[in-house]
Amino acid sequence: MPEKKLPHDHGQNEEQGLSHMPSAAGFQAAAELFKQLGDGSRIRIFWLLCHYEECVVNLSGLMEMSSPAVSHHLKQLRAAGLIVSRREGKEVYYRAADTTTARLLHRMIEQLAETACPDETGGAGARR
Repeated sequence: MPEKKLPHDHGQNEEQGLSHMPSAAGFQAAAELFKQLGDGSRIRIFWLLCHYEECVVNLSGLMEMSSPAVSHHLKQLRAAGLIVSRREGKEVYYRAADTTTARLLHRMIEQLAETACPDETGGAGARR
């Protein structure tokens, strides 16, 4: 990055910090991911899919939402790379993607909601 002369010299080494700054495209990718966090229902669906593999009909029942509304959220989550799907006959099952980003988002949601993952016995404590 070429050296820039800033209007005010505050005695800091901005050039060193700027040399480690992600690209504009990197920030845009983060902004696109953060858009997924703008809807509480989408976050709830994602959290459920971190713990269970489910179809749209069951997710609709769990969320008390219409299937088209759930499908819309699933499309957004899949486009963001946060969930994956598999087809079994006519049924499509969804689950959280096994990616660093999905795991990080899962941990963030749990930290912010002050909750813990259920373990196999139904108690709290197991973490993905």
